[in-house]
Amino acid sequence: MPKPIAEKVALLRREKTEVPVIYIGAGTCGMVAGAADTLQIVRNYLDDHRLKAEIVEVGCIGLCSAEPILDVQLPGKTRISFKNITAEKVYTVLDGAFNNNYEPEDVLGQFAAPALVPWEGVPFIHELPFFKNQKRLVLENCGVINPSNIEEYIARGGYRSYVKALMNYTGEEICDIIELSGLRGRGGGGFSTGKKWKIARNTQSDQKYLICNADESDPGAFMDRALIEGDPHRLIEGIAIAAYAIGASQAFIYIRAEYKRALESLKVALQQAKEYGLTGPNVYDSGVNLYISLKVGSGAFVCGEETALINNIEGKRGTPIPKPPYPAVRGLFGHPTVVNNVETLANVPLIINHGPAWFNNIGTETSKGTKVFAVTGKTQLTGLVEVEMGTTFRTLIYDIAGGIKDFKDFKALQIGGPSGACLGSPCLDLPIDYESLTKEGAMMGSGGLVVMDEHTCMVDTARYFMNFLQKESCGKCIPCREGTRRMFEILDSITKKPSDDNRHETLERFKGVMMLEELAEVVAETSLCGLGQTAPNPVISTLKYFREEFEEHIFERKCRANVCKGLRTFFIEIEKCTGCTVCFRKCPVSAIIGTQRSPHFIIQEKCIGCGICYDSCKFNAITIH
Repeated sequence: MPKPIAEKVALLRREKTEVPVIYIGAGTCGMVAGAADTLQIVRNYLDDHRLKAEIVEVGCIGLCSAEPILDVQLPGKTRISFKNITAEKVYTVLDGAFNNNYEPEDVLGQFAAPALVPWEGVPFIHELPFFKNQKRLVLENCGVINPSNIEEYIARGGYRSYVKALMNYTGEEICDIIELSGLRGRGGGGFSTGKKWKIARNTQSDQKYLICNADESDPGAFMDRALIEGDPHRLIEGIAIAAYAIGASQAFIYIRAEYKRALESLKVALQQAKEYGLTGPNVYDSGVNLYISLKVGSGAFVCGEETALINNIEGKRGTPIPKPPYPAVRGLFGHPTVVNNVETLANVPLIINHGPAWFNNIGTETSKGTKVFAVTGKTQLTGLVEVEMGTTFRTLIYDIAGGIKDFKDFKALQIGGPSGACLGSPCLDLPIDYESLTKEGAMMGSGGLVVMDEHTCMVDTARYFMNFLQKESCGKCIPCREGTRRMFEILDSITKKPSDDNRHETLERFKGVMMLEELAEVVAETSLCGLGQTAPNPVISTLKYFREEFEEHIFERKCRANVCKGLRTFFIEIEKCTGCTVCFRKCPVSAIIGTQRSPHFIIQEKCIGCGICYDSCKFNAITIH
């Protein structure tokens, strides 16, 4: 006999369970941490104990540093979450959970559920500082629902906004709602989403396109990947509403080939949406046709720029083209095209469901809603964080991410991807919004946030990003192609000692550094696309906040963080050296001399600063100057 609708919904929402349910965080971060082995041992455990239980693979809940995460929900009890459960811990954790017991050091928290009995002494997930200080709207389902089950998404209100849009509003009215909400693009410049949609809608054409840009190419950024792995139907619903609003019958999701789990998640979700009649011809007898296709990109950084992305979808080389005309007027195959990123589109169902005024009341006067960040680097906790616009970086780093690891001092944060900016301590109390960041010479970008501590060399950091940018330049325009390369060469030169001062290398270094800011301005003002125009940001921002480190590298030939190998000078303290010969044998350039059981010495002219001797000395006889 079929279950009543209310009971089926309760089961799909996990408000009740008929058998034990075991959830495994199976996002990419979980798999890297060992979730695949954990999953296999869970299956072995159930087989060994002849237990009937449901295993559900969920996406990342956001706390990547706690992966692999394993949750257990027993019938009648709340769902309890365990952290860092590698394969060898599975039997112990499950033995305890099935006997209503647990080891406190393994517990992350429990999910609140009024109708279920809570675990005694276990904090609720939403009360933990990491989650308490967030405002999870876009990420509300990630790590909670089964991403491969469309019915779970529907049971939580999924696709309600799409049906509401089709049945109650015209495309023009949807554009008005999105514009009134204040939603701005979450992929870079922060242009008004509603205005962009209206431009495409009001441009006459027999065909229009919507493109979801899921080509997340910034080092350290994984927001889009995690959202797709954990809640793919939210993205599909956002795409469907956006396509209807602008009058497009064809949509593309442009995603990089490296995102294998996200790709599989999308393929399953798209097939389910088609089977449920949410895509295809004449959706729900509305006269609306919608076809969504996947386009797999090759992973080029420049294809994050919308015109380069469009070229790539057309089968051409991924290089930017001059604007105007903008894609909303003339884009894919010469037709009006709207390009939005994953997070932008994931906000759309929320706005349609709750109304524009609700969204407009979240955030600041000019930056509405929330922003998702991928927090990496030197914080105690790392992962996905969603905060209300206007939240300060101090709150994000110290209250949510737990502060700086190993009680070190904060030094800088890097925001906006490789072509973003490095901001120093004065910016910790800066509110997170588009205008505040722009005033500091930074940009929101897609949401990568790298936190650095006192042992980071800012010159080396700028050098790293310029190396990335000069390699990823499409090479179409000279300012970007040659300018980024030259900036990298200048930065590289000051992280090393001149090989011969008599050959004017020192003078050349000074001359290069004096031209660095001027060169950065030329690249920013004359490059063809947005990526080239923002490429100098790492140099400009580090010079602004950390000029003294540049001066140390240039004049004193010293790296205070001892990161730049070319500036490190190693000495052997003869009082401590026992003549064990370990450093002598391991030096790759034979820069160490000495005899067994006698103090050794380093020939500075031959030393390359690799530090192998320093790492291998057991007597702390080698020091860095």
